[in-house]
Order: sequence, then C-alpha cells, then structure tokens
Amino acid sequence: MSRASGAILERDLLIIGAGPVGLYAGYYAGFRGLSTAIIDSLPEAGGQVSAMYPEKPIYDVAGFPAVLGRELVENLVLQAAPFHPLYLLGQRAVSLRHLEDGTIEVETEAVQPNQPPALLHVRAVVISAGIGGFTPRPFPAGSEWLGRGVSFFVPSLALHAGQDVVVVGGGDSACDWALSLEPVARSVALVHRRAGFRAHEHSVARLNTSSVEVVTEAEVTKLIGGEVLETVEITRNDGTTVSRPAQAVIAALGFIANLGPVRDWGLEIVGGRYVSVGSTMATNLPGVFGAGDVVDYPGKVRLISVGFGEAATAVNNAAVLLHPNEQIFPGHSSDTTPPTP
Repeated sequence: MSRASGAILERDLLIIGAGPVGLYAGYYAGFRGLSTAIIDSLPEAGGQVSAMYPEKPIYDVAGFPAVLGRELVENLVLQAAPFHPLYLLGQRAVSLRHLEDGTIEVETEAVQPNQPPALLHVRAVVISAGIGGFTPRPFPAGSEWLGRGVSFFVPSLALHAGQDVVVVGGGDSACDWALSLEPVARSVALVHRRAGFRAHEHSVARLNTSSVEVVTEAEVTKLIGGEVLETVEITRNDGTTVSRPAQAVIAALGFIANLGPVRDWGLEIVGGRYVSVGSTMATNLPGVFGAGDVVDYPGKVRLISVGFGEAATAVNNAAVLLHPNEQIFPGHSSDTTPPTP
C-alpha cells in the first residue's frame, strides 16, 4: 500500500474516504483507467468498519452469508491493489477549489503523526466520507481508565479472551459486541440505563437467550483497580449498587459525527450532515461526486451494498466527464482479465 511522500500530487480522481465504499471506488476507477488517490483521516484503510467493528460479522453484503469487517476491508484493498491507488492515510481534506483550467485543487492536513500534508491537483472527486469524522461519546465514569481497561471499540476479540467484560450501551454496537464476546470472554455483562434497547429486535432476542448478564435501568458509576482494572460498580435507577469483576469495559455509547471542512466547500448539504446528489451521484459542484452514507437523495438506503453501486455510478460518470468519447457503461468485468495483485 503506497503512501504519499511529496507535497504536490496529480491524479485523475481523488476519493475522500477510505471506507468500504471508497475502496470499491478505488477499484472501479482503476478498472476505468483512472489514476487515483484515496484520503482518510484514520491511520488505516477501512473507515468506520476498521475502527469500530473489524471483528463483527456483516450479513448484508451480497454474495457473503457473513463476512467479518476486517476480512471485507482486506478483500477490498486487495481488489483495488492491481491499479495502485495512492493512499493518503492519517490526513483529511481541508479545502477544495476549482482552478481556471478546470483542475480541482485539494489541500490536506495531517491528523496523524508523521503524515506530511499534501496539495493535490485532480480532475474529479468522489466524496465517500461515510458519516464524516466521528468521535466516541464520552464515558464519564471511566475517563481516567482509557487505554487501561476502558475502550470504545473492540479491535480484536482475542484481546478479551478469558476476561470478565462489561459492555455499556443499548444500541446495535453494544448488543453485537456482547454477543461476539460471549464465546471468548470468561463472562460478559451488558449494562444499559434504560429498560428498552435501540438495537435490532433480532439482536435483543439473541441477547436474552444468551449467557450475557443483562442489567437494565442502571449505569456503571465507578471503576476500581490498581495498575489494572479489577471491578466496576453498577448503580441501578433505584439507588442500589452492585459490584462486578471486570478487567475490561467497552463503552459502546455511540459517537458524534461531523462532516468537518466538507461543509465549507459550497456543497448542497441536507439536514446538516448529508451531501445532496442526483441520479448520476453528481453534487452541485462541477466534477465532484458522492457515494455511500455521506450522500442523500429521495429513497436513499444507507447500506454498504447500496454504497458499492453508488461508487460504481459515481466513478463511471466521472470517467465520462473526463473522457467524453467513452461510454458510461464500460462493459462487464467478466469480459476482461484484471491485472494480478
């Protein structure tokens, strides 16, 4: 996976966002013969999938009865690899402007150590930034334990093998992590401050028939230990408290999303968080397209599988914009022999 080393870069297409949709756009741009750069503020490809649920099975990707988030990302990177996209990881795009010759100039800034900023001159842009930048909602009871027993995500289930784990939250992520950790950890408890869950009914039903200890109408109010976390104190809404052994707490309380600098580029923004696009995935700015969860249009469905189709639509229309004599539909990939990764 190549990284940028210079300050000025020229490519046909810049993809903003290295999540699954952006990675697939990188593949399809290569298939259309376009040179590509992919930028993401995270230090590795995969976007929200890699950051939040790399070990979580995904069930709604066509052709895969179930696929781990990590495996999906690895395969998408491998799929794009023959076309040598340039990865600008640990950076974010901070400005976008159109030059007189039709070139789009994008400036980046480093958000991860040792990643120099870059200035890009490209001919088209696909914004596939997902939910934008995201930060976990704070966990007041355990802020001083971050990195010492408290985490917001589970990068590897194996890290919690044989542990007593407490998961905090009532959404899909909390339920999914509790269920995924059940066969790995020594014990798992799920603590939620309300009686009802925001998670899918199927997940809640599985939770209720599992060995996970479900504690509702309660909160984790105190974490106790020396060098390592040992126990947590759980306070119910009626004021009673109970202590439980825990070497790990997963604070799955959701996250706060922010489009960041994208909001200032002159794009038509819907609901303060989505980029408006038409049927070609084109935005209101010339040469700028969108795909995935970041875009909105009537009837939009936010699924990875839908985003893949939007990425192909965006790239094909960008390809024709750059090469007007070409067709929007390039033919089936099965009629060609792709390069060897």
